[in-house]
Amino acid sequence: MNKKIIIGTVLLLSGVAAAWYAMRPAPGENGLVLYGNVDVRQVSLAFNGSERIATLAVQEGDRVNAGQVLGRLDTTTLELRIAESRAQAAALEQTLARLRAGSRPQEVGQARAQTAEAQAEADVAAKSLVRLQGLAQGPVGRAVSLQDVDNAAARSKAAQARLEGARKAQELVQAGARKEDVAQAEAQLEAARAQTAVLAQQLKDAELRAPIAAVVRARLMEPGDMASPQRPVYTLAITDPKWVRAYVREAELGLVKPGMAASIAIDSLPGRAIAGKVGYISSVAEFTPKTVQTEDLRTSLVYEVRVLAEDKEDRLRLGMPATVRIARPAAQAQR
Repeated sequence: MNKKIIIGTVLLLSGVAAAWYAMRPAPGENGLVLYGNVDVRQVSLAFNGSERIATLAVQEGDRVNAGQVLGRLDTTTLELRIAESRAQAAALEQTLARLRAGSRPQEVGQARAQTAEAQAEADVAAKSLVRLQGLAQGPVGRAVSLQDVDNAAARSKAAQARLEGARKAQELVQAGARKEDVAQAEAQLEAARAQTAVLAQQLKDAELRAPIAAVVRARLMEPGDMASPQRPVYTLAITDPKWVRAYVREAELGLVKPGMAASIAIDSLPGRAIAGKVGYISSVAEFTPKTVQTEDLRTSLVYEVRVLAEDKEDRLRLGMPATVRIARPAAQAQR
């Protein structure tokens, strides 16, 4: 008995639907009616750094402007690293300045004095050697041993070597640092500055800013949570543009063109249509989604149509069912 009731009910509903479908206005006469849902673009925001969240400034439903700070990370450790990096860069700057400036006048004078001292020692050693050699060759040569002459010759050579070393040291002091040393110091300073810039960028990234004017749809984390680039903190719904995602049958596809005027009606505002226009028509057919409200069977092929809405009063919400009416081309031409 129950089966007969169910079968009868199904047949009755099928007959009513068929009659309604047969009696509905033709698209060419009174325009095309489409059913769909409001859609908007969304943005998932996450911090670039991995640190604990210190503050979050907005809640679900709040409106945010482009560039507005939505949250901050704990930057205590990062600020200390920046201070350390800046100190290292400052030390390298002083090292480079010292190399570029060369030797001070006092250092040059000291080198000259050391050269003069070595010269004096070399002169004394040379004179002592000549005197001993003369005594050894004279009538009293037996009074001077060959060992004394050899020692004097060795002292003279050592004094000459010290003199040559002092002269070379003086030349180095006067010439200043090598260009390779200067280039190395410059490279080290640039590396330190680059490291400081990286840390400064990380400090800037510790603030989460809204990329565009939008409405906060979801707040997914709280202060104290560990943030990372892979974990969104907020989901923002972009309020402009908004559109109704509807679907049109293949038989009615030729009646829809990009730029055609349309009106959008929602259940919460009966009798107050929202102006719009056809923006996008899919070039690929698909099976009717389950959420689409059409009279045809769900196995029918349809084409997606996006009807852009001029919703300056912000009446449309994401996912809201909407009815779109597109006037026939002749009526639009007369208008």
